[in-house]
Formats: sequence, structure tokens, C-alpha cells
Amino acid sequence: MTLSEFNILWRADFYRHTGQRSGGALVKHLLCSDADECYSDGVKYTFYLRLSAYLRTAHPRWAMLIPYFLCRKILTHYKYKFNVSISHHTSIGSGLYLGHVMNIVVSDYAKIGKNCNLSHGVTIGQVNRGARKGTPTIGDNVYIGPGATIIGQIQIGNNVAIGANTVVTKDIPDNAVVVGVSSRVVSMDGSTGYVMNTDYGTN
Repeated sequence: MTLSEFNILWRADFYRHTGQRSGGALVKHLLCSDADECYSDGVKYTFYLRLSAYLRTAHPRWAMLIPYFLCRKILTHYKYKFNVSISHHTSIGSGLYLGHVMNIVVSDYAKIGKNCNLSHGVTIGQVNRGARKGTPTIGDNVYIGPGATIIGQIQIGNNVAIGANTVVTKDIPDNAVVVGVSSRVVSMDGSTGYVMNTDYGTN
């Protein structure tokens, strides 16, 4: 990851959480405490997630070892504080939004597109055998509701909304709304109204 790519990612994530763009506003969120009005656990976790991914491959390597180690320590702290397990190795597009962070688990090998909403209790996991052996690939502008589980080598299309406590074990087409343990499609209205603040690429 280049420095330019890192800046694009953290700014997109931050904008999706707060509607703000400036580095000064980010610092305020990173430094504030639980009691402060500006507090945002999603901002903190996504920023150090992106920074860890950048420092892991940044050059010169020898100069980045200590910053990388310190950043990983902070990310690990937030992992246990917020009970979130998303690795900085995971492929995640810009605009990641963590709503009501708690109990979120994402496989290192999953692939997530742009503007994904992960609610509390979401699991995106691996299947180790059978026809769906592997991990999910999730498209752009996808909303994943509280308690939803997505497992196996499946494809989730763009603009999909996945309802609370839904279990998804098969491919889902673009613009679908899916609910239930069998993840049945109930409409084709997609994630409209759920995935907000996606215009961070505009001036």
C-alpha cells in the first residue's frame, strides 16, 4: 500500500463515520475519551487498521519496524476493547463503516468492496470443506445487519442489504435484500437508505 492509497482509505472511512474530511477532525476523534461527545470506536479501529496495513509494507523497511510494532499494539488494544477481529491483512475497499462496534469477526482471507457497513455481531467466515470451501467476496455498497453470518466461498453482489441475524451460505445477486436463516431474497431494493456518506471522492 502506498502513502497515497492509505490517505484515500482513512479519509473515506472517516467521512463515512462522521461526514467530516479533515485530518484535524480525525485527530480529535482519535484522542477523545469514552466520555467525550466526539468519541467514535469505529473511527479508531478503522484508522489503526489502515495504518497497520500501510506500515507493514512502507519503505524504508528498517525505519518502519518500530512504528509498525506500536501501531499493531494499539490495534490489538482496540481489538480486545471493542471485541472486533478484523486483520490488517484483509482486503477491504474504501469507506469501511463499523456501526455499533462489538463482536465483529472477519476472516483474514475475505474480500470486501467499497462502502461496506458492518453492524455489531457480524461474522464473515471460512468454510473448510465441501463445494463452498473458502471465504466470501463482498461487493460494493453492502449493508450487513446485526448478527448476520456470511460463510464460505460465495459472492455477495453490489448494493445488497443483508438483514439482522441472516445466515448467508450462497451467492446473492446485485441489489437484493435478503433475510432469514435461508437468506431468501425478499425484494430488489438493495442497500439504499442504509449505506450513507459515500460521496467522499467528490469535492
